[in-house]
Formats: sequence, structure tokens, C-alpha cells
Amino acid sequence: MSTTTTVPRKTRALPPLMTLTDAAADRLRALYAKGEQGKLLRIGVKTKGCSGLSYDMSWADEPAPTDEVVTDKDLTVLVDRKASLFLIGTVMDYEVKALASGFTFTNPNEKGRCGCGESFHV
Repeated sequence: MSTTTTVPRKTRALPPLMTLTDAAADRLRALYAKGEQGKLLRIGVKTKGCSGLSYDMSWADEPAPTDEVVTDKDLTVLVDRKASLFLIGTVMDYEVKALASGFTFTNPNEKGRCGCGESFHV
């Protein structure tokens, strides 16, 4: 009689869902301290633009049951669970340029962007 033993497979650690650069953290702290005090930033993905998907940011009073709670640099950001597969490993930054400033995303899952930069696809 023979027996089979199953050895547990080592699982690879997933990258964090989202991380913040120092610039993004500083900007969020400023927003949370002023007009958006007591609220949380929710990040999601919407169908929009030439390439199909666009980042969507809104304010929430509290996490919804469908939110993933991300904590980085002592800050909390919410990620819509429907967007989490599109955002795994994304780095959120805040850039200030001559004519515009805003949050930007470096997403390792992106396969391309439209020419205007408003949308992406995975």
C-alpha cells in the first residue's frame, strides 16, 4: 500500500495593493487637515476614455463594505474592491508642474495609455 503526502506549496507574497510617495502623502495630509478633514480618499476605476479605463477619486465619510483599506505612511486611502485587481502594485504620486498639478499613478498592470493620458488599459 502506498501513501501520498502533499507538501504545502510556498506562496509568493503579493505586492501591496497601493503605496504612496512622500509627495502624495504630504498632499493627502494637507487635504485631510483642511477642507476634507474627517473624510477618506476613495480610489476606483471607471470605464472612460479612448483606452477604456480611468482612475476615479472621490471623498468618503467612512469605508464602504466594498472598500479595501490601504494604510501607508500613516495615512488611510480606500480602494474600491472592484478596482483592486487593476491597481495591485500601483504607486500614487503628487506632481506639481508649471501649468498643472495633481495625483498621478504608476501602475505596473497598465499595458498602454491613450494619447491624451486620460485613460489606460490592462
